[in-house]
Amino acid sequence: MDVPVHPMVSTVPKVSLIMPAYNEEKRIAECIRRATAQLDNLGSPYEIIVIDDGSLDKTRIEAMVPNDPNVKVVGYSQNRGKGAAIKYGVEYATGKFVVFIDSDADIEPETIDQYVNILQSYDLAIASKRHKDSRVSAPVMRRLLSRIFHSLVILLTGIRVSDTQSGLKAFRREALCEIMKQICVKRYAFDVELLTVAELLKLRVAELPVRITLNSSFRRQDILRMFVDLMGIVYRLRVIRWYQRNLLAEREYKPIIRW
Repeated sequence: MDVPVHPMVSTVPKVSLIMPAYNEEKRIAECIRRATAQLDNLGSPYEIIVIDDGSLDKTRIEAMVPNDPNVKVVGYSQNRGKGAAIKYGVEYATGKFVVFIDSDADIEPETIDQYVNILQSYDLAIASKRHKDSRVSAPVMRRLLSRIFHSLVILLTGIRVSDTQSGLKAFRREALCEIMKQICVKRYAFDVELLTVAELLKLRVAELPVRITLNSSFRRQDILRMFVDLMGIVYRLRVIRWYQRNLLAEREYKPIIRW
């Protein structure tokens, strides 16, 4: 749901910004610089964690160029996908609030402070291209395909948000850790699975505006892979009820404390 965005002046706990990157050598340093400028405005400690998702170019080297002590650069040699990269990055995050942002420069990071501040009242905050205050530039065909995919997501999963795919999301750490225990998708429909689990956990979700410019179109193979990932989520959710059983087991499990 849309929520009103009010400026909030407060000191917030430490923030971890996770930035998955694949072959972004030309843009990663600028993305880090812009994100740093916004996080500086929060007036609290922060860290930026760049995950090199098996890049074939100099992404990791370029991410180190700013030589900023608040920036961690981690990664691995083989490409695994956005979902896998974020899950990997979460392991390094130490902040009470955790933010994901894409590293392709499509999203303007100037609203990060709004996403962090709203977490004082919500468990997670997600960017929505359909928020009334959003500014979106994208090819007509991409807009159409995005709406079709979102309609499928709503129909098949029952998620009650207006946008699953925008690459800016923020979480309370404890909520994110609960979600991540159930995540299977490594690539294209990672965001759908994340929000499906959040819905099952009955987490409080805020939808905030985003400023985004999308210049590229979807490739056919990407559309197919997104659909395959979505069907996997639906199978686990509707057919074998895998998420529900896992979450029930989590609630019923009581650790044995030995003194």
